[in-house]
Amino acid sequence: MEKKIQTVKNINVLAKKSKLPSKFMKKYIGHLNSAIESVDANEIDKLVYSLEKARKGGNTIFLIGNGGSATTASSMANDLGFDIIKKTKTKKPFKFLSLTDNNSVVTAIANDVGYDEIFLNQLKIHFRKGDQLIAISASGNSPNILKAVKWFKNQKGKVISFLGFDGGKLLNLSDIVLHVKTQKGEYGPVEDAHLIINHILAHWFQSTVK
Repeated sequence: MEKKIQTVKNINVLAKKSKLPSKFMKKYIGHLNSAIESVDANEIDKLVYSLEKARKGGNTIFLIGNGGSATTASSMANDLGFDIIKKTKTKKPFKFLSLTDNNSVVTAIANDVGYDEIFLNQLKIHFRKGDQLIAISASGNSPNILKAVKWFKNQKGKVISFLGFDGGKLLNLSDIVLHVKTQKGEYGPVEDAHLIINHILAHWFQSTVK
């Protein structure tokens, strides 16, 4: 039986009910722990296997996200790309590419074509057979991400999603799902959990990549 995740209507309710920031901190951490435990551990195993397959095949793993999820994409590209080769000295590194980081390209596409095309147009340039896409979205409903994911799947690429809330439309479009189940609007816990998963992956690969 699936474990029922204990959440509140909004994380701010916890703050309002806490008389001191220190008490809120403890409640927030407990709430975050419940959210992380909602992630299907089997999907972590699938993700690691999939990323290793891309690494050994020399394929690119693209990362996309908006707002806080864009910074998570940047962090993952660093932690699972450069940091792994630095700490393992592997001759076969991961090829992560965050499509959130080139301001010139992103703003040109947004201005000339539309914001909903900022990831799609970059994928059309860089995608090669065997590549994978990590889509990071708390709501799972961002139009620019959905557009990129649908195109990517049409190219037979594998889609991995880091989600929150109820998973949104991305939930059923993804091959592998890291779903942090929370109430709608709880961006903080979802983004925290996504970064924690990133660091779990980073430390795992630091000790296993050769």
